[in-house]
This record gives sequence, C-alpha cells and structure tokens, in this order.
Amino acid sequence: MMVQKIYIGSDHAGFELKEKLIRWFERKSIFYEDVGALKFNPTDDFPDYALKVANAVVRSKSLGILVCGSGQGMCITANKVKGIRAVIPSSLREARLSRKHDNANIMCLSGWYTNFHKATTMIERFMKTPFSREPKRIRRLNKIKRIET
Repeated sequence: MMVQKIYIGSDHAGFELKEKLIRWFERKSIFYEDVGALKFNPTDDFPDYALKVANAVVRSKSLGILVCGSGQGMCITANKVKGIRAVIPSSLREARLSRKHDNANIMCLSGWYTNFHKATTMIERFMKTPFSREPKRIRRLNKIKRIET
C-alpha cells in the first residue's frame, strides 16, 4: 500500500538530507509536499516544521517524514499533536513494525546520523507496510486514543 501523499519537513540540521530525499521522491514519482524549511536557515526551529507536517498528516490521513539533527526533537513535537504516532526507527525491521503493529504515521530521521541509503530504504518500507488491523493492535491503539483526549 503506497500512500497518496507524503508530507516532509526539516529544520536546518535536517535540511541537506531532506533535499536529497525530495530529489529521490521525484525520481521515484512519489507524490509529496515539502512544508519547509524551503531554504537553509541556521536559526530556524524544528517545532515549526514538526507541527506543519503533523497537522497535514492528521488532516489528510497520510504519512509524514521529519528530519532534524537527532530526530528526537521532531518526534517529541509531532507526538504532541492528537492523532500522531511518530517514531524514530533505527532499522528496516523497526520501520516495518512501527507501521504494522503501531500504525505509525510519521517517521523522524536524524540529519546527522542517518545516511541517504538507509533513509530511503526505511522510508520505502515505512510507506509500503500496512497496519495489520489485528484485534490486539486495534485495542492498543484505542487505548492510546483515550489517552489523547
């Protein structure tokens, strides 16, 4: 299952990797929207872009990619938005299981430590893996939803 549109955003520390990922999206004909940063700005703040991607993902029921220095700040911020399940996978298995078991909808990456090849293989796995819809997975997600309200 490929998503209709992927939302992507980064701060200055993730800008270089984000720009490479956008060129990769274009080569792979992956429909995306870049919510910024649209130019390198060493004084920008990651919460601004995390919020833009998170809101777009919730509104469109699509997926998002966020890139900052460590990935941690983006993940923390995105998870403040009701309906977001942001993760920072460190392997292909984690990228797959975050979608299959937890229905994660935003993948956060480190612009400092994630190389382009690993990023693209994890994104591809993330995008192609459907949520399993097993009763225990749905039950657990419903418990998370109750925490959000």
